[in-house]
Amino acid sequence: MRAKFDEQLEQLNVMLIEMGALCEEAITYAVKAFETDSEEMREKTFKTDQIIDDMEREIESVCLKLLLQQQPVARDLRLISSALKMISDMERIGDQAYDIAEITKTIQSNRKDFCRDHISVMADTAIQMVTESVDSFVKKDIKLANDVIIKDDKVDDLFIHVQDDLINAVTEDRSCGEYFVDILMIAKYLERISDHAVNIAEWVIFSITGEHVNTRIIEKEKI
Repeated sequence: MRAKFDEQLEQLNVMLIEMGALCEEAITYAVKAFETDSEEMREKTFKTDQIIDDMEREIESVCLKLLLQQQPVARDLRLISSALKMISDMERIGDQAYDIAEITKTIQSNRKDFCRDHISVMADTAIQMVTESVDSFVKKDIKLANDVIIKDDKVDDLFIHVQDDLINAVTEDRSCGEYFVDILMIAKYLERISDHAVNIAEWVIFSITGEHVNTRIIEKEKI
């Protein structure tokens, strides 16, 4: 029975990796849609979000079967319950990539390069955080999970830079006010994506240690 259970847990790991990779793709497509105004990239984002939704339901089913058909010990229960929490965050990541792509349908301005560097770095960091958070679960790597939590500061700082730049830009050029709001929303969605990656990392730590992470302690260790 245990061998069968371990085989199903391995299947769960594979599915989580696949779902994490889809989240990375959705973010990448959404940001490319912003950078290039590509309808193809928008459609790829929307389709990938749908696949992520489908995978959430599929993984939920696997987790429930593990709980009902097997007799997991406490550590296994933590792992499965954490996986259920993680896929909820990954589903939200797909939704926010969808929202970014949706914004790009109507975004218009003669200042399309405004804040693009900040947005690009935010997206790259968020993608890295999603990848590492899922990897930390599969590898049972607490250090990698902690690194994800620490990286969130970089995204938060970039979001503040975008806010500050937008405040100055609106003051100088009110004719692009709607565009600046769209940029702010895109930055906010990327900031939320990084928050979801942090949530995943925190659930990874819980699945290993049985304790809920104290982010403030991690911040002190970073310093």
